[in-house]
Amino acid sequence: MSYFEHDVRTVPTGISKVLYLNWPLALLLLALALTGFLMLYSVAGGDIDHWAVPHIIRFTTGFAIMLVVAFIPLDFWCKISPIAYLVGLVMLLAVPYAGVSRGGAQRWLDLGFSTLQPSELMKIGVVMVLAFYYDGLDERRVSRPFWVLLPIMLILLPTILVLQQPDLGTAILIMAGGAVVMFVAGVSWWYFVAVTLGITLLLTGVFASRGTEYQLLEDYQYKRIETFLDPGSDPLGSGYHITQSKIALGSGGITGRGFMQGTQHMLDFLPEKHTDFIFTTLGEEFGFVGGITLLVLYSLIMTFCFASALTNRDRFGTLLAIGVSTTFFFYFAVNISMVMGLVPVVGVPLPLVSYGGSAMLALMVAFGLVQSAHIHRPR
Repeated sequence: MSYFEHDVRTVPTGISKVLYLNWPLALLLLALALTGFLMLYSVAGGDIDHWAVPHIIRFTTGFAIMLVVAFIPLDFWCKISPIAYLVGLVMLLAVPYAGVSRGGAQRWLDLGFSTLQPSELMKIGVVMVLAFYYDGLDERRVSRPFWVLLPIMLILLPTILVLQQPDLGTAILIMAGGAVVMFVAGVSWWYFVAVTLGITLLLTGVFASRGTEYQLLEDYQYKRIETFLDPGSDPLGSGYHITQSKIALGSGGITGRGFMQGTQHMLDFLPEKHTDFIFTTLGEEFGFVGGITLLVLYSLIMTFCFASALTNRDRFGTLLAIGVSTTFFFYFAVNISMVMGLVPVVGVPLPLVSYGGSAMLALMVAFGLVQSAHIHRPR
């Protein structure tokens, strides 16, 4: 009997839930957090209190939250999914009026004891509400136009609010996670062809609107696109970040310069070295081997999430697990592609490695939901 095969006649209760926890997944998450701890210790120049200790405290808190979420029956999470979505939507609506501004963007709510970025939680809220929607929808109606319109609206509402903050990277992740849930639920691929054509037309409109009264993106976002296409056009200005990132990655070679031996981040050439560009630090210090090792960790997490989803007989649990795992994939895929210059810089953190509280909290809640689906699946 394999790890994912259990007695289909039973559903674990009480303390026995601990035995059914997806322990390989939990240990992989711990390995990622420890990697982040080491990198944050390094970028702080050996100062353990600056970023490293807060990071591990946040993960420990998040891990405890994950266990609490995991042990709560999946039916509960299914029932409150619409409420979770609405609460997230209300918080997004509150950001323009009561939000905290940082770095020219207004994305956070001040809770007194901490700040919270509602858009991070909304990534999970969208996946939850769509899984709830398709769990109760007759499969014969999934691809009918009327029943496709509602999930599209559920995705677009938070996406538009997040774009206004502005936060293009998070908006992309919300749309991508929602689209995956719709696809897995059985929505006809013709709708996705139509959306692709629509996005193409939208992008055309975005570029055509530049410099007009109806400009659709901020000036700095257009500048990021130009930098992506030609980083060398302004190496000391808009192209500085990605130029320094590539230099650091290239200098790492096969095995890297060694732990805390990276010159680019030690001499403060690397921007946002503790958040968006932390993969660059890892690449400089541990080289190609370190980068591949991190990708293997991420891939293993994806594997355990998908394996759990594919053996789950509960439709809500399956859609939830796949939605969460693919959103997680977009997190690290976009970040790593961004620092390598493969996509424009959009400000997406490296999950469980970058410094940040809201992203950590959202991800640990999300993996708690995956664990709940794993523990409470029909057996």
